[in-house]
Amino acid sequence: MRTLWVVSIGLLLGACSKSEPPPEPVRPVLSIKVEALSEENLGRFAGSIQARYESNTGFRVGGRIASRNVDVGAEVEKGTLLATLDPSDQQNQLRSAQGDLARVEAQLINAQANARRQQALFDRGVGAQAQLDIATTDLKTTQASLDQARAAVNQSKDQLGYTELRSDHKAVVTAWNAEAGQVVTAGQQVVTLAQPDIKEAVIDLPDTLVDQIPQDVVFSVAAQLDPSINTTAVIREIEPQAQSATRTRRARLTLASTPPGLRLGTAISVTLSSAIKPRIELPATALQEADGKTRIWVIDPQSKTVAPRDVSVTSRTDSTVVLAGGVKSGERVVSAGVNSLKPGQAVKLDEDSQ
Repeated sequence: MRTLWVVSIGLLLGACSKSEPPPEPVRPVLSIKVEALSEENLGRFAGSIQARYESNTGFRVGGRIASRNVDVGAEVEKGTLLATLDPSDQQNQLRSAQGDLARVEAQLINAQANARRQQALFDRGVGAQAQLDIATTDLKTTQASLDQARAAVNQSKDQLGYTELRSDHKAVVTAWNAEAGQVVTAGQQVVTLAQPDIKEAVIDLPDTLVDQIPQDVVFSVAAQLDPSINTTAVIREIEPQAQSATRTRRARLTLASTPPGLRLGTAISVTLSSAIKPRIELPATALQEADGKTRIWVIDPQSKTVAPRDVSVTSRTDSTVVLAGGVKSGERVVSAGVNSLKPGQAVKLDEDSQ
C-alpha cells in the first residue's frame, strides 16, 4: 500500500511537470494596403496664379504725381481714374493756345473784310489787281494760321487730358512703381495692370528637369492653403534660358479650369507626374531578408494571421522599394516589425491602417 501511494504521487508530479507550451502572443503590427502606382511623381514646386496678360502703364506726359487713386489688389473697370499729375503746366499751355486762337480769329475777320473790300473796288474798276491779290493771299494765310491755332488748342487739351491716368480695360492693380509727389517722365512705368479673365500657373523649374519632362506630363495644381481647390494644367511656354543665379527656368501653365478659389496671387503647389506601367511600391521596412530570400508578410483579413511570401525587388531607395510581383493590389502587408513574426502568428492591426 505504501509503495502504491508513492507511485501515485510520482505520477501526479510528472503530469504537472509536462504542461503544454503557452500559445504565441498576439503581436501588434503596423500594416499598409497595397496599391498599384500608375503615375511617377517628378517633383513638387511652389508657384502662384498670375494673369496671362499684364500691361505696364504710365503717363503720356511728364510731371509731378498729384494723387494715386487706387491701391494694389483693387479691381478697376475701363475708364477708372488711377492717378493724376499736377496739371498746372498743361493748363497754362492750353490758355496760351486759346489766346493765339482768339488773335488769329480776329485777324481772319480783318482779312475777310479787306478781301471783300478789294473785290468790290476791283469790280467797280477803281481797284488794282495787285491789291486784290494781296488781300486774297492774306485771307488764305490767315485761314491757315487759324487751322494751326485750332490744332494747337486741341493738342493742348489732349496734353491736359494726359495728366489723368485711366485704365483702358477691366483689370486688377498688381503693382505701383511711383508714389504721390514723385516726378515722372513721359512713358515711365507707373502701375501694372493684369487682366483677370485669363489666369495661368507660374512656377520655376530646375534647368536639369526641363529637358527630362516627357510630352505626356501631367501637372496637378492645388492651392497651398486649401488643397481641395485644385485643377490640372499643361505647359504653355518655358523660358528658353535659365536664370544665371538660380539655374531655373520659368514655366507658364494653362489651367484646364479656373476654380473661384484660384485668384490672382494665390500661392499654389504644382505636382509633376507622368503615366507609367503599374507597379507596386512599399516601404523598405516591409521587407525581410533571411536565408538568401526577400519576403514580405501578408495579412489574412479573416483570421488576422500572417504568412510569408517571397518577392523580387526591381529598385529601391532609402525609404521605399519597388516589387516586380508577388503581391496584388488590395492586399494588406506588414509595414513594420517583420523580423519578429512567425508563419500563422496572430497579429493586431493598428487602427489607422484598418
